[in-house]
Amino acid sequence: MTASAVTRLVAITHQPSPNMQQYERTYVGDEVIDYALALRQHAAYQEALRACGAEVVTLDVNRAYPDCVFVEDTAIVLDEVAVMMSMGAESRRREPVGMEPALREFRPIERVSLPATIDGGDVVRNGRSLYVGESPRTNAGGVSALRGVLRPYGYGVTGIPVHGCLHLKTACSALPDGRFLVNAGWIDVAPLPADRLIHVPASEPWAGDVLVIGERIIASDAFPETIRSLRREGFEVIPVSVSEFAKAEGGVTCLSLVFGNGG
Repeated sequence: MTASAVTRLVAITHQPSPNMQQYERTYVGDEVIDYALALRQHAAYQEALRACGAEVVTLDVNRAYPDCVFVEDTAIVLDEVAVMMSMGAESRRREPVGMEPALREFRPIERVSLPATIDGGDVVRNGRSLYVGESPRTNAGGVSALRGVLRPYGYGVTGIPVHGCLHLKTACSALPDGRFLVNAGWIDVAPLPADRLIHVPASEPWAGDVLVIGERIIASDAFPETIRSLRREGFEVIPVSVSEFAKAEGGVTCLSLVFGNGG
């Protein structure tokens, strides 16, 4: 492969809001967030992205919104297009507006609009197949609307019922070799290939959320058993601390939008 053919990786992130404590909550309690620690953890997370070869872009356009650090929910970025989400929580519906100018620098823009609702955290990509959680934040109209937007681009969209967590990615991640890391207690795994599943340990139900960048995996250091399991499978895993974001119902995928940007 020539140097000109190498795809540059971009990771869009957002500075944590000083209003983080007012985040939306569904499945977690109202623990106090240590904002200074959150800033340090976010900086270390960005360093992990760089270690995976990504060029990190840090935005600060939505700082008034408590959940703004969770940029993954605002959009999905595919090879051909970025799709702006129609977010399920009313308090977050202005966030995509702030994110769109940054994404427009890299991709043409499509969008899903109300009354359809969909969060990017509900979209798991495996090649040309997208699995979309039918969750507290994504309704049937959101799944259908995304299917319609992406049909001309050749992507398939399959809905997956989510019943024990906020987003599909809380309990399901696509791994570098095409398998899925899942918590089958929180989602309906029937639409997924049964022979391609790796189950998280019962002691670590929140461990299904891992960020894949190329052949590397970024995972929360709160889940050592899952990290050991992934390493036994031959994956290179980079642990990071995201305890303060977990208090706001976030994981490692939530904190960035990672995509290729040509050669």
